[in-house]
Amino acid sequence: MSWLTKTLSSSIGKKVLMAITGLFLCSFLIIHLMGNLQLFKDDGGYAFNTYTVFMTTNPLIKTVSYVLYFSILFHAVWGIYLEYQNKKARPQGYAMSKNQGSLASRNMAILGTIIFVYIAVHLGDFWYEYKFGHLPYVTYTESLSTGEVTAIETLPDSYTQEVKMLETFNEAEGTKSITVKDLYVEAEEAFSKPLLVIFYVISMVVLGFHLLHGFQSGFQTLGLNHPKYNPLIKKVGIWVFAILIPFAFAVIPVYFLIK
Repeated sequence: MSWLTKTLSSSIGKKVLMAITGLFLCSFLIIHLMGNLQLFKDDGGYAFNTYTVFMTTNPLIKTVSYVLYFSILFHAVWGIYLEYQNKKARPQGYAMSKNQGSLASRNMAILGTIIFVYIAVHLGDFWYEYKFGHLPYVTYTESLSTGEVTAIETLPDSYTQEVKMLETFNEAEGTKSITVKDLYVEAEEAFSKPLLVIFYVISMVVLGFHLLHGFQSGFQTLGLNHPKYNPLIKKVGIWVFAILIPFAFAVIPVYFLIK
């Protein structure tokens, strides 16, 4: 295993670790966005709240989530460490360094630090509240024949249950009732605050700049370069990860603010 240790501790090896964790986090953004788009459904939060239950109870998802938490922490800390090592190696910088590379590429550590702060705030607003906060429970009544939500009832603050989702069936009426924690109402309350919405939107702009350089750089670091595919990788990096995904995430808090 000495060859592996030497490889990962080398300059290239350190960048490879950044590329692997970075591209893994890019794939997570797609999945996370698909789930968060449930917030736009006009169903009182039914789709989003049941999606949240799935994401926090499915064994495979729970296992991947631990890898995700580690990747976020490692990518942030390792990025700052590499930036420190680079500045330590050449504290004066090169004479033309300010003119080399894009704005995003020259400030990846700063952009990454801002994103890390955003993630900490985001986890505090939602993950922590869902796990340890006192969210209200809500019961949805769904028609078994059409799948339409026919009634929504917010339960008293004193209500609690041992399982994350409780299902009961009423065969006579052809309905089922689903009781879950109401994380949707937490999103409504959080994004009713203009300053928090502004912070989220700015963070998504920063994320866009970070991915503008980071996505394509990850492929280059891993040696996945080919004249035939590089233009496609660049376009995906710009239009999907630097523009579309951050824009979609930014729209969510704005939507709740003006809703």
